[in-house]
Amino acid sequence: MTNHSPTARRIAKTILNGFDAYFADYQNITLGAKARFETASWQAAHQANKERIDLYKTKVNQVLKLVHSVTSKDTSQLDLWRDARATYAQLIASHSNYEIAETFFNSVFCSQFKHANIHDSNIFVKPSRPPEDKPLRDYSIYISYSGRAGLENMIEDILKDFSFSAPWENMQRDIENICRALRGRPLADLENEKLLRVDMLESVFYRNKAAYLVGRMIFHGEVVPLILPCLNNGRGSIFVDTLLHSNDSASIIFSFTRSYFMVDAPIPSRFVRFLSTIMPLKEKSELYNSIGFHKHGKTEFYRHILAHMKVSNDKFVIAPGIKGMVMSVFTLPSYPVVFKVIKDRFDRPKTVTEKIVKEKYKFVSRSDRVGRMADTQEYTNFIFYRNRFSNELLEELQKLAPSKLLIDDKWVIIKHLYVERRMEPLNLYLQNANEEETREAMEEYGNAIKQLAAANIFPGDMLLKNFGVTRHGRVVFYDYDELCPLTECNFRKIPEAQTAEQELADKPWYTVDEADVFPEEFRLFFSGNPVARAAFEKQHSDLYDYRYWRRLQDRIRAGHVESAFPYRRKWRFHRRAPAIARKK
Repeated sequence: MTNHSPTARRIAKTILNGFDAYFADYQNITLGAKARFETASWQAAHQANKERIDLYKTKVNQVLKLVHSVTSKDTSQLDLWRDARATYAQLIASHSNYEIAETFFNSVFCSQFKHANIHDSNIFVKPSRPPEDKPLRDYSIYISYSGRAGLENMIEDILKDFSFSAPWENMQRDIENICRALRGRPLADLENEKLLRVDMLESVFYRNKAAYLVGRMIFHGEVVPLILPCLNNGRGSIFVDTLLHSNDSASIIFSFTRSYFMVDAPIPSRFVRFLSTIMPLKEKSELYNSIGFHKHGKTEFYRHILAHMKVSNDKFVIAPGIKGMVMSVFTLPSYPVVFKVIKDRFDRPKTVTEKIVKEKYKFVSRSDRVGRMADTQEYTNFIFYRNRFSNELLEELQKLAPSKLLIDDKWVIIKHLYVERRMEPLNLYLQNANEEETREAMEEYGNAIKQLAAANIFPGDMLLKNFGVTRHGRVVFYDYDELCPLTECNFRKIPEAQTAEQELADKPWYTVDEADVFPEEFRLFFSGNPVARAAFEKQHSDLYDYRYWRRLQDRIRAGHVESAFPYRRKWRFHRRAPAIARKK
């Protein structure tokens, strides 16, 4: 082992001890998810999710203070940190979570240097060692089941192994529902069910009001997802709500539009490797995000885009669509994300400030996104090659956000930006949509508004351009500068005009406070698209009624937490009793 200074070693040890303490606290919050699910403690589940997200920054700040206390030397000296980084790499060489430990070191360093001096000699831009390549079966993260004793017996074994402290509502019925669904689609062509093998991850994935048993089916050389969402009936019993078995349905469950799972993953990298076998199109960064390690997800994303830049030659360009009043948005055509930079000055009539916009994005990161808001990663001092920027984009950024830029002959450094999955803006999607696609998009648009509202989120500006369409056809909200908690809004009916002058006035003749919302005005969002408006009103005209919103507010204030299913309601099992008791 190379000798490093005692001071560097103390710093490295302090950071590693801090990481281990963070990870232990993180796991303890996560382990409480089971009890919260079994006791239907939904408000506590939401609070635990916020606490776990906030834990990371709290621990990083604590560790940085400790770093300052373990040495009398100047901790602003880069040479000291380079030495500490090299020592840290040695300390984590055999650490089972070395890659997340690297990210923690990076965070402490960036907190010390205000996200400057980003270089692999100072932090872990690149991983310190290759990822594990041993077969997953060598690790005890999943249980394998064989179909040799029959499909029903195998499913029964799975449900018994995953039994909760609360009893199953009707295990026999659930077994029959699962077997019927399996034989109806994924196993329809499997002539011999005894050839089936199922691998189930030992840990349950908890999110919102559901618990997910996650695994894979292996037959004929194929790997097929097997996901069993379980719900609490509110009366102390658990039931299996449906079966999900396609790559697309699995992808939606682990979508960037949903809150992070609570899952006991002592070595997250192994869980990510397993999940990649059932969702091969998902990037590692998104899978790390989905299981709650969003800071390391940022690291993985940064590494991935750096690798992509080496094998591509297209240029960053202004993102298609109507330009926003608050953000300048650009993208790389060959890469499926957008980069959003807050403008130095906002176009009228926007009255929000940059501080408020940042608070809105933080609010989203800690909220239940119910599959209807895009997860957004925040970066400071993101470094780009200047020659990869189109002239038009560079001119726009220099005009609209000059305070966010550092530019020289080689680099463009953006001091603050958000990264978000790229989607087709809903207004552009509708321009080329046929009648059926328009109807489905409007159904999704209305559902998105309703599901966000049920989660106590009011989008504020509900223009079609502020929503995107995913590759799965789901409509997702992504413009956050006007959103607020639904319970802070005052939904009103527009008063009847009393005179002809009032009727013809071009401005409201009645008083309007800042929190007032008039749902009747939502019809204006469809200006110029009568087909979309007709389709929307056929399915969601209740959104024009202020009483709909007030009733929802009353339910939220009473502590009710709505169910938001990440799958179609028609896929849910019927909860009837089994016709015939099966004999063993």
